[in-house]
Amino acid sequence: MTALRDGVATADWTAWTCRVRLAVTEPAALDEARAVVAAELAAVDRACSRFRPDSELAAVDAASGRWTPVGPLLAEALAVALRAARLTDGDVDPTVGGALLALGYDRDRDRVDPGTVPPVLAPVAGWWTVELDGDRVRTPWGTRLDLGATAKAWTADRAAAAVTARTGAGALVSIGGDVAVAGPAPEGGWRIRVEDVTGDPDAPAPTGSAVVSVVDGGLATSGTRARRWRRGGVEVHHLVDPRTGQPARPVWRTVSVAAGSCTDANTVSTAAVVRGHAALPWLRELGLPARLVTEHGDVVTTGGWPA
Repeated sequence: MTALRDGVATADWTAWTCRVRLAVTEPAALDEARAVVAAELAAVDRACSRFRPDSELAAVDAASGRWTPVGPLLAEALAVALRAARLTDGDVDPTVGGALLALGYDRDRDRVDPGTVPPVLAPVAGWWTVELDGDRVRTPWGTRLDLGATAKAWTADRAAAAVTARTGAGALVSIGGDVAVAGPAPEGGWRIRVEDVTGDPDAPAPTGSAVVSVVDGGLATSGTRARRWRRGGVEVHHLVDPRTGQPARPVWRTVSVAAGSCTDANTVSTAAVVRGHAALPWLRELGLPARLVTEHGDVVTTGGWPA
């Protein structure tokens, strides 16, 4: 679907079971920009998907315990994931793939097998056990990787930058609510709606949502409402605490963060959900604008998040 509003052209489609929105400040550039974004999504999917048996990531998992050659895209994605782990003291950890498999998240969320037995979970191997040496990687035997906490936001950053570099237009790329912008912003900035579950941005705003203006960098929302399912009669979600291998405790249902990149924003928002009550002092120390919503719907803001 494409649309034109206030001189900004937009296109919407579905990829990775997510809603993708592309917006550009030059309507004539929309078709070329969409091709650029689609190519980025396809390339990252081939390299990093946990759901494709022919992906590079699947080959790394299959060869766990041995050095495996990787292409430049997966090598960069792994480096981004390991950086996120370092910056969050392991709250965001790429070795949670096995825990997600135990929870039944081994296929697209809308086809998850509910199972009959509650999952048995344990702490994950830990990001520090992943060895990345240029164009090769080695993980401990039996380790399964998952780059979901960083790859989607990183792809949005890459795609927005690529659109601006190719067309010269200002660009916004949103993948499942992880938003990156690049180039000149429209007058007043890019207006972005923040909500518990990413929906149609052109539909009436749901109760409890907020609208903010962004001129550069990125904004991301992490939460426990969008990807939930039942496993063995127990309701679970996809944000795993690496220290336990279990879904993060229900303190915040969503955390939204603005930062210099969508990757950094999503790294911090994901870590905040995992940290629970300890997230507030950490976010205040970081000084990043953030909006946290409790399980009961109360809103707490930090770092100058607009009222």
